[in-house]
Amino acid sequence: MIPQSFIQDLLARVDIIDVIERYLPLKKRGADYYARCPFHTEKSASFSVSHAKQFFHCFGCHESGNAIGFLMKYNGLSYIEAIQELARDAGLQIPDDGRSFKQQDGSHDRLIEIMTASAAFYREQLRHSPLATAYLRKRGLSDDVAARFGIGFAPDESTALQRIFADYRDKLLHTAGMVIDNDQGRRYDRFRNRIMFPIHDRRGRIIAFGGRIIETGEPKYLNSPETPLFEKGRELYGLSLAQKAIRQAGFALVVEGYMDVVALAQFGVENAVATLGTATTPHHIQTLLRQTDRIVFCFDGDEAGRKAAWRALENALAALRDDITLAFLFLPPEHDPDTFIREKGADALREAAAKAIPLASFLLGKLRQNNDLAQAEGRSRLVHEAGPLITRIPEAASVLRLQLVKAIADASKLTQAEIEQNFGLQPARRAKTHTDATGRTPGTKQHASVPRSAPSPLVAKLLRLVIQHPSLASKLPPDLIPDTTEEGRALIAIADLVELGETVGGLGALTERFRDTPHSDTLNKMATQLADLDEFRDPANIEQQFKDTLCNLQIALVDREIKELTERLTATALSPVEQSRLAELLREKNTLRNFTDSNVS
Repeated sequence: MIPQSFIQDLLARVDIIDVIERYLPLKKRGADYYARCPFHTEKSASFSVSHAKQFFHCFGCHESGNAIGFLMKYNGLSYIEAIQELARDAGLQIPDDGRSFKQQDGSHDRLIEIMTASAAFYREQLRHSPLATAYLRKRGLSDDVAARFGIGFAPDESTALQRIFADYRDKLLHTAGMVIDNDQGRRYDRFRNRIMFPIHDRRGRIIAFGGRIIETGEPKYLNSPETPLFEKGRELYGLSLAQKAIRQAGFALVVEGYMDVVALAQFGVENAVATLGTATTPHHIQTLLRQTDRIVFCFDGDEAGRKAAWRALENALAALRDDITLAFLFLPPEHDPDTFIREKGADALREAAAKAIPLASFLLGKLRQNNDLAQAEGRSRLVHEAGPLITRIPEAASVLRLQLVKAIADASKLTQAEIEQNFGLQPARRAKTHTDATGRTPGTKQHASVPRSAPSPLVAKLLRLVIQHPSLASKLPPDLIPDTTEEGRALIAIADLVELGETVGGLGALTERFRDTPHSDTLNKMATQLADLDEFRDPANIEQQFKDTLCNLQIALVDREIKELTERLTATALSPVEQSRLAELLREKNTLRNFTDSNVS
């Protein structure tokens, strides 16, 4: 695990303006910087970056976050990868606890050098191979597209790489997957007489190759083996080149082969990626969801294509969310993406992608197709087949799961409750925050005399004020903030951090501190609202707003207790203690009112 103290120190050292300016041209307007949002198509610059808050926010699509979140979203990096990139740029060494990071002996960089040199060699060999260049022309690929994807050619020689690697016996050549050692100890090149497609990671570094045989021979397509650089289930061909196009198009198109990706790019469809000799994995889907909220899987319309689509659906279930769309495009049986776009054109392919079958429709259609719903046995089998699929859908897609449950209930002539019971699902209900045996949220301190109250706009406003200026958290009265709302629990958690002596930085650092906690969604939602509200943009009146809001919250709580006592008074006589308490509350309310009135005047 990376220590939280290191992450906070890292965010304190880097400037989000410098990070984002590497990718976007920022223009200063007032205290903030603006650009056209890279996460959706727009004509005006609604993407703002705050130096003071170390936070970005788009007023159009409402994407927001800190420097780590930007790199994750823009470059499709994982959380760890984004931290590594920031740390490298800042000249910081990430602490190694022996679990999350492997010691580097320089071999990783050397493997990258081997792959880069091999790719350059293959590109040079393409220029000298009339057979290979004729093949690419036959497939309709221009020189520009071939150069963009770095396409090359591996000559039909057993040790061609010996020309560029003086130490052909170097063990790292084998580790990189570029050579094979047979049982007799003879070494030879893995790729021979093949069109070579470099495979890049999300940072654009070459980590593997795919090779297509030119003439007859098996296998038709050959990928690098899995190496320290390359894991098939985690990489997508063409992603480093497609990221911008995916954001502009609003969706990612997943095809089955790298030749499909290149052919589509030739005709202007540049938002396509391909899996690498493996079925679509949950990691592939999570990677693409960092780029877009819509993924369209494109398969041949034959039986093999539909089987591949079903495998993709099964692997996608665990990654579903209610705010994303996964859909399936089946081409006519006589076509693959390459032939379809050549015959029909790019617009026809885009139109077909727009009309792709949503995942839920594909799933239900397949289940209905497999079973005779006119018979009790067929309906029973449908429920039996649906169970393992529906139960893999996570809570993040609870609404979609509920709709599928209802559809299966209708198809099987059962009730929703009967289906939920059969699947072992809890009936739909409002989610509750997990509490420990004391009734409080784990990780937060129990405050004395905590009032029980309904969600309050005043508490939400307090939270917005505190995340604007985290130092205000030290001034929160510990017995005033209710822990019965998400906003209240988040406020208490921030106050606890301050009381424990932790430094709470700006907005970006604060949201990072609570990443992957029960308070993460609440804080991010509030941070987004903060950017949209004019009343929180003037730092001059923040302190007074904070005091006024605390006072109004206290008045509301006093009013509630007064109401409870007066209602009891109408039913029965109050005890002397209760009478004394009521008088005390009325005096307190009068004092608070005088305070607020003096501030207004």
